[in-house]
Amino acid sequence: MKIAILSGTSGLVGMQLLHQLMKSAQYDFILSVGRRKLALKHNKLIQIDGDLFKLSSWDWEGKVRSESLGGENHDLLDAIKEKKAEIHAFSSIGTTIKVAGSKEKFYAIDHDLVIGFAAWVKKLGASKFLYVSAMGADATSAIFYNKVKGETEEDLKAFQFSYLGLFRPSLLLGNRHEFRFGEQVASIVMKPLVWLKLAKNIRPIYDHQVAKAMVKTALSSHSSSVEILSSGQMQDLSK
Repeated sequence: MKIAILSGTSGLVGMQLLHQLMKSAQYDFILSVGRRKLALKHNKLIQIDGDLFKLSSWDWEGKVRSESLGGENHDLLDAIKEKKAEIHAFSSIGTTIKVAGSKEKFYAIDHDLVIGFAAWVKKLGASKFLYVSAMGADATSAIFYNKVKGETEEDLKAFQFSYLGLFRPSLLLGNRHEFRFGEQVASIVMKPLVWLKLAKNIRPIYDHQVAKAMVKTALSSHSSSVEILSSGQMQDLSK
C-alpha cells in the first residue's frame, strides 16, 4: 500500500499536488493535513484539520476515524500503525513576510511548521519527504527569505529520510488566492522566457509542472538520499 501525506494543500503548488496524487493509480490513500479542510471530496482523500503548530499532540487516529463513520479508513490506520505502508510525505507549506505579518511569524510558518510536519510523518514511518523550497535557498544567504528556506532544507536533512527531495522552483505561475504585486510584475517581465523556452533554470515555472515533477520523483527509484531539483529539472520531469 502507498500512502501520500500532504501539508500545504490549499496553496498554489499544494492544490496541484493534490490533483496529481488523486490522478495517480499508485497511491491508495491521500491524507491531507491542514488548518482547514477543502470543499473537496474524493474516494482516496482523507482530510484532517487543526492547529498545525500542535500537530505532534493531535489525536490523528481519532480525526481519521471521524472522517469514516462506516470504517472506510480502517485499512489506512492499520497500514500506518503496523508499518505495512510505503509513506511519501509532501510539504508545500509557505507564505510571505507581508502575509505572515513579521519575520518571526514568517519563520514560524516556513521553517517551524515544515520541520514539525517532517517530525510527525517520520514517526508515522514516512520513507520519502518532498519539499517545495525556493531557487535561492541558502542557509548563509544575507536575504532573509532565502536564508530561511536554506535553514529549513538543512534541518530536514537531520531526519535522514530514505529520500529527501528539495525542489527549488523559480518564480511560480498559477492562480493564487491572494494578490502579490511584486510577483505579478515579475511574471509579466519574465513570461517571454517561458514562451521562447529560454533560460530554463530561471524562467518562471507553472504550479502544475512542480507538482507533476514531485509526484513523478516520489514514485521513482533514487541513487542518492538527498537530491536538489532545479526549476529546469522540474520542467523536464513534467513533460
